[in-house]
Amino acid sequence: MTIDQQAAPGPGSRPAPSPSPSGVPSAVPSAVRSRRPGWRDPRLWVGVALVAGSVVLGARLLAAADDMVTVWSAGSDLGVGQRLEPDDLVAQRVRFDDARAVAGYLGADDELPADATLVRPVAAGELVPAAALGSAQDSGRVELPLSVDPERLPDLGAGMTVDVYLLATGRDADGRRIELDPGPVLADVTVVDAGTPDGGFGSSGQRRVVVAVPEDDADAYVALLGRLGEPTVLVSRAR
Repeated sequence: MTIDQQAAPGPGSRPAPSPSPSGVPSAVPSAVRSRRPGWRDPRLWVGVALVAGSVVLGARLLAAADDMVTVWSAGSDLGVGQRLEPDDLVAQRVRFDDARAVAGYLGADDELPADATLVRPVAAGELVPAAALGSAQDSGRVELPLSVDPERLPDLGAGMTVDVYLLATGRDADGRRIELDPGPVLADVTVVDAGTPDGGFGSSGQRRVVVAVPEDDADAYVALLGRLGEPTVLVSRAR
């Protein structure tokens, strides 16, 4: 009986591949070397498009920033006849679609006229139009001082719009019965200055409020005061 013997592998020889369960030797996968993407690779062109888009967007943003100008806007509601002061204004950067439109507004670099008076109201946050400025004569209004009991007026500030009422009973200086219209004698007038109560010696303790009113209305108010004697003045904020 002959016994088969396998020869031992010699030096430098590779071991035979181990048989698979089916008896067929398994193949060893070969290493694959990575390759750089070629110019036909779509991923390359997607990256190029993203970079180009970022450059164009950045250029547009810089161009838009260069087109912005600084103009004045109203820090609060400003009324007709009010003298415009630097504290009333807030600088705001704006880009106009039409470059010529900027000339219609008050630029932050422009010098504010000494007698700048509003000839039309400007709402809080609104850009101040150059056409809204004029002199006191252009506004067609005069400044009318009022003496008011502090308990008969709200907390006021320059630029607010108020209504002024006169309260009187009995008879006027000519002995005629007083019949006043229940409505305001001055409607929608602008507060130019709201002083503090007078605390001086012998003062009445009343508060001096200056309002800007049309000249004809001021004349009618003064004439009515002369006819009524000493009526009570009441001031309320206009709605």
